[in-house]
Amino acid sequence: MMSNNTTDTDLSQYQDVLDIDANIHRIVKNLELLAYINPLNIAQERKEFFKSKYTHEPKFKYRKLKFKPYKLHRMFFSQRLERIEDEDIRSLYKDIIYTYSGLVQCIETISESNSKFYFNSLRFFGTPTEKMVENAKFILHFQNEELVEKKHDAILSTEEAEAFFINYRELYDFDFTIKTSSAMSAAAMVSNKDRSLILKKGHLYSQHELNVLAHHEIGVHLVTTFNAIDQPLKIFSNGFPNNVETQEGLAVMSEYMSGNLTLNRLKELAYRVIATDSLIKGYSFADTFDLIHSQYKLDRERAFNITLRTHRGGGFTKDALYLSGLKKIYDLHKSNTNFDNMLLGKCSLEYNPIIEKMKGLNLVLPAAHHAKSFDVQLNNNPTIDFILNNLK
Repeated sequence: MMSNNTTDTDLSQYQDVLDIDANIHRIVKNLELLAYINPLNIAQERKEFFKSKYTHEPKFKYRKLKFKPYKLHRMFFSQRLERIEDEDIRSLYKDIIYTYSGLVQCIETISESNSKFYFNSLRFFGTPTEKMVENAKFILHFQNEELVEKKHDAILSTEEAEAFFINYRELYDFDFTIKTSSAMSAAAMVSNKDRSLILKKGHLYSQHELNVLAHHEIGVHLVTTFNAIDQPLKIFSNGFPNNVETQEGLAVMSEYMSGNLTLNRLKELAYRVIATDSLIKGYSFADTFDLIHSQYKLDRERAFNITLRTHRGGGFTKDALYLSGLKKIYDLHKSNTNFDNMLLGKCSLEYNPIIEKMKGLNLVLPAAHHAKSFDVQLNNNPTIDFILNNLK
């Protein structure tokens, strides 16, 4: 049974804010970048790539657009922000409009020639800084862990994973659907729009991976999805500007807090930074794969998946943000700084002051659900703490 927070506060004095927020929601509610960026023919292109001995340049196919981009841009910039009297809130919604317009540009240019999507991705997600690349290389210097426990054996089918998540769902007082898809680069992902968990069809899971995904996908991404539903402002569902770094940082931090963050997982995040950096330097798909597989000695399946995540669409820089997001949330945790506001929805750290202000105006309601992994710190791996404490 899903809880429903209410307030007796009269919000009519903020009607202009509510109206513009609702207008923007109507424009973007069916936009989800991950629904468009995941190639439809991954299996075929993987087979061709391996068959060519890693020289074939994959030609990925993508979903067709279900909207008219120019019309959405026009609707964004027709919003009369001058009606919002509060300067801080008006500035927030100006940032929101520019951000969502950028998202539309990203989606409409997926796989287009002249690297249009790549440059839009750079604007939307940014590039790895030199410090981020140094952090990744620092992590990769550590010797691999020997994961000999049975829970690390990848022997569980998609059907068994689905059964696990159906059971795990009982821990939370919100309901979500569980779907499968073969058009995915990740083992699992959340669809905010559909309020669902999507599992990769044909993937073999380990019990440890299921534990990680439970805390990451359900314990954070779905918690923030359902917390956002109760908020008067739809921006909490649609996402604050630059929320990816914060939200993925929280999700990986939940892996740490629940005792499921391993050195291998940290290395995976580091490889993503290295792959994104290679993309920025102009490496082709085959070149990035060669860097990770031949030079860094990662097995070919994982090297392919990381390369795919980075090169899909023509160049996708989002993956560099997981590690930097984790570092920011970890540092807040170590300094006993409260980051509860970040779980109210798809929030970002840089907008915490305006979220606090809107709480004071009763435009923000308390969270209906909390991430259970943040209740107790269960990490007992000193190497993980040493690494996180020494990231720049």
